[in-house]
Amino acid sequence: MGISETAARNHARLFPGHVSTLKVTDPELIEVFDHFAFDEIPACGNLDERTRMRVILAALIASQALGEYRAMLLGALNLGVTPVEAREIVYQAVPYCGIGIVFDFLHATNEILASRGVTLPLEGQATTTPETRYARGLALQREIFGERIEQMHRAAPEDAAHINRFLASNCFGDHLTRTGLDLQTRELLTFAMLLSLRGCEAQLKGHIEGNLRVGNDRARLIDVLTQLLPYLGYPRMLNALRCLDEVAPAASNPDPTPSQPGV
Repeated sequence: MGISETAARNHARLFPGHVSTLKVTDPELIEVFDHFAFDEIPACGNLDERTRMRVILAALIASQALGEYRAMLLGALNLGVTPVEAREIVYQAVPYCGIGIVFDFLHATNEILASRGVTLPLEGQATTTPETRYARGLALQREIFGERIEQMHRAAPEDAAHINRFLASNCFGDHLTRTGLDLQTRELLTFAMLLSLRGCEAQLKGHIEGNLRVGNDRARLIDVLTQLLPYLGYPRMLNALRCLDEVAPAASNPDPTPSQPGV
């Protein structure tokens, strides 16, 4: 088959001077993967390079794919993703994936940034205080999800009400109000993380609605699914596509897909 000129060129832009050992030990797989991931996939959709790399990094964290994350972080930095953006992706993963997953990715990110001469710690991006985090977080939840947030708080059983308070103050107040990434990008990152985690379809549907409210339409979400396909595989992409079809069906196909044959 061979690696196409486009795939070779895109790979070289991500990883200039890199000599692949897998190209020696597993040439057939690398030919197929590189052609798909670095030629066919980038040609689909309208995501700019930096957005594509940011959602890939978010998905790799949620997938616990540390080795591939390290490689793709280097590529992302080469394509213009800033150190602050890279750090904010890792920080945002904490409330969605947990520190048990994110811990190693945070250290890997710091190691890679330091190896490129970046001085740590980076400039802070926090916008809330202990006194304002709950109110700011709740306001952001309302902006993303609308009136359903009020219903969620009213419907919460007394013994679980603190979870909703933590969602507002910690997940949204501490993390999602940070600068360094805009709200539309942060919702795309959340979409990428949730579809990468297994068993989070309910939350994924909620954040599909959130993405639509902040301006990320169905076409943009399809673009994200497409760019993540080589890194996550078909089952998770098809699960996410089904969630998208249920929340925001294509105009030409208003009925959700009844099955996913072939996978």
